[in-house]
Amino acid sequence: MKDQATAQRKTKETEIRADIFRAEPIWEIDTGIGFFDHMLTALFLHAGLGLRLKTQGDLHIDAHHTVEDTGMVLGMALRDLLEDKANIARFGQASVPMDEALARASADIGGRPFFVLGGQLPPEGSGAYAYDLTTEFFRAFCQTAGITLHLEICYGSNGHHMTEALFKAAARALRQALKPCDGDNSTKGVLDR
Repeated sequence: MKDQATAQRKTKETEIRADIFRAEPIWEIDTGIGFFDHMLTALFLHAGLGLRLKTQGDLHIDAHHTVEDTGMVLGMALRDLLEDKANIARFGQASVPMDEALARASADIGGRPFFVLGGQLPPEGSGAYAYDLTTEFFRAFCQTAGITLHLEICYGSNGHHMTEALFKAAARALRQALKPCDGDNSTKGVLDR
């Protein structure tokens, strides 16, 4: 695994640059969406990774492109960071309580992208961030990172708590999957790139 990776993407809707650091505690995040910045800080802090991120998006329309495209770029950077997946645990699981909410996550960073969200988030949101954008973010992130991630919101009533529990559970599962380990982590002898 590399110490640092960078990814960039520019379209008519968004312009994004992300730098991920394996062992540097940096969380400089600016997407223009306060709640999303808060979730990304939690994601990378609890995953044990540093992040410097600048996203400029068409927020005058809504937050969809900004959130989805940020997920794509972060996935690209993480995939680059994981260029050599030898000697990592590969799988991780976590449960995170957040007051009345409980979320679970199971991750496989073996190179095959898939995303599942079980349970339902409330339809409203926090500021410009509609809670259903959580699905769009993680789907894009998993697709470009080559991660299988199953998230489940077990229960809860506060959308902020439910969403934050999902981000933290995903982070903790990724942290576990990234841990060094000895021996093979695939019967094929190699993980997909």
